[in-house]
Amino acid sequence: MKYQELTHRVIGCAMEVHKYLGNGFQEKIYQRCLSIELNMNNIAHEQEKEMLLQ
Repeated sequence: MKYQELTHRVIGCAMEVHKYLGNGFQEKIYQRCLSIELNMNNIAHEQEKEMLLQ
């Protein structure tokens, strides 16, 4: 699959954040930490990109 490796890396980042933080934080905290983790793993991303409905 075309995105299999990227998907594996992104899920790994999400699991690392969850392992470090655990449960109980607001969603925004997880978003910020995931962004940091993605940056540390050189995975380009955008947070909460607005999508226009047509």
